[in-house]
Amino acid sequence: MMNRRLGMFLRQYKTLILVTVIVVVLLILSVIGLMSLESFYRKMTLATMPVQFLMAGIHAGIFVFMYLTFMRGGFAKLDKAPIKGKDVSIGWDDVVGMHDAKQEAWEVVQLIKDRASVKKIGGGVIKGLILMGPPGCGKTYLAKAIATEADMPFISMSGSEFVEVFVGVGASRVRKLFKKASDLAYGYGGCILFIDEIDAIGRSRTFSFMGGQETNSTLNQVLAEMDGLKGKDENIVVIGATNAPEEHLDEALLRPGRFDRKLIVTKPSQEDREELFKYYLKKVQCDTTVDYGRLARRAVGKSPADIANIVKEAALIAARKKKNDVGMKEISEAFERVDLGLKYRLTVTPKEKEMTAFHEAGHLVTTFFKAPSKSIFKASIIPRRGSLGVVWSPEKEELHTRTKEQLLAEIMIDLGSYVAEKLKFGTTTTGVGGSAHSDFSQAMRLAHSMVWSYGMGKSGFVGDYGQIPNEQLSEDVKLTLNKDTSDIITDCIKEVENLLTEKKEVLERFGNELLKREELEYDEIIAIFAEYGYKEEIGGADNLNDRNWNAA
Repeated sequence: MMNRRLGMFLRQYKTLILVTVIVVVLLILSVIGLMSLESFYRKMTLATMPVQFLMAGIHAGIFVFMYLTFMRGGFAKLDKAPIKGKDVSIGWDDVVGMHDAKQEAWEVVQLIKDRASVKKIGGGVIKGLILMGPPGCGKTYLAKAIATEADMPFISMSGSEFVEVFVGVGASRVRKLFKKASDLAYGYGGCILFIDEIDAIGRSRTFSFMGGQETNSTLNQVLAEMDGLKGKDENIVVIGATNAPEEHLDEALLRPGRFDRKLIVTKPSQEDREELFKYYLKKVQCDTTVDYGRLARRAVGKSPADIANIVKEAALIAARKKKNDVGMKEISEAFERVDLGLKYRLTVTPKEKEMTAFHEAGHLVTTFFKAPSKSIFKASIIPRRGSLGVVWSPEKEELHTRTKEQLLAEIMIDLGSYVAEKLKFGTTTTGVGGSAHSDFSQAMRLAHSMVWSYGMGKSGFVGDYGQIPNEQLSEDVKLTLNKDTSDIITDCIKEVENLLTEKKEVLERFGNELLKREELEYDEIIAIFAEYGYKEEIGGADNLNDRNWNAA
């Protein structure tokens, strides 16, 4: 191993060593020459030597600058120091919230470690791994953990660092990067090369004279270098990460032999989110009564980065309140700050406040009775982000598809505020920031998609009519589809009117409670419904129709 490390050092610094030897030899020869001169000439030579050294340094500097700039791609300088695997300081246990991706990545680690045994049975060594998924889900974190477990040097770069105005600079940087990785692999038995946001150089090539030559040449060099890894003994593994969809990347980059494996890093599941909260809350002083399961249900759709940010915000809130630990109240407030925005005081008339309370009560009651897949964590009439009030009701579980009943429930929730105002006051409002406009906009968009794209209209037209140019659709077809859209809105309004008329006592109670208290939390909301004999079902997304109400 020491011989290989020495060989790596000589490969990396051979030019510097050669220059040093030449300089030392010239100095020795100069001293010998000076000693052979007469005293007068020796003194004159020594007196003029500083000026000669200064002029020689200036000339050498000018020459080196010109040489690097015009002859050696000085703009393509690569200044990336490798990090040893043990110094990355991110262990396998630090990777939480991505159970499936972590299991697949562990197989990659074993393949890197057991390179000799894989070759012995004739298997091919993995050369490339691409991590794909939404931002904030831990792709970079996972790559660093792989480097730690494999105990290899780790070089990290972003795809944007290869992109320059000058053609050829990116390709030169790619060559230098792979050369450095090859030297490190020779000395340490392997090297992991991580390229974040690889879509900056890996997107599909454009074969046009109008532009794209620099990106194309950079990608071509990456492809050539990854092909060149096949004939080398060095254990170099290239890991790429991207948020872009797979179809945006060049096919040549994703073919077998380059990026041999694709690892999808998705947003965390319920169990993963619970594990994430436990992990991040261990890093702060946390109240022992914190309900991790409820926090995980409340964080449906959030990435590990989002959860880390919520915990950090909760710690700041606790510090501002002079508390010794972080409790559910601080975490709940952190959720609200991140998702709903900061509260601000706005002068409103008593009538405006009353109408806002019943506006939000309409959303709340309709959500509870028509959307069993949602949990109502918050109702508020304190202004946030340009709106006078809000009802926060995230899904209980991850939903990857939606039924017709769920889409209708969403439309009814949007229309619940309009119906509640009309029943209570005989008129309706626009809301601050056009909240009524926003409700109608969402309802119309969903109804339009149901009819025009999902085949859910009364007329029975099936197909995505949005894909057909408007001028190619007959007027009869458009009138029928638009009537179906209008019928969905009309039917939903009638159903919500029947619901809120039937549950008028509950609606009045929530409107008055919001007027009096301004904010209602999850436990308070569920307790009020329980007073009227209604309880929340636990079934979540499996209960897609109206709730089957029993006395609590």
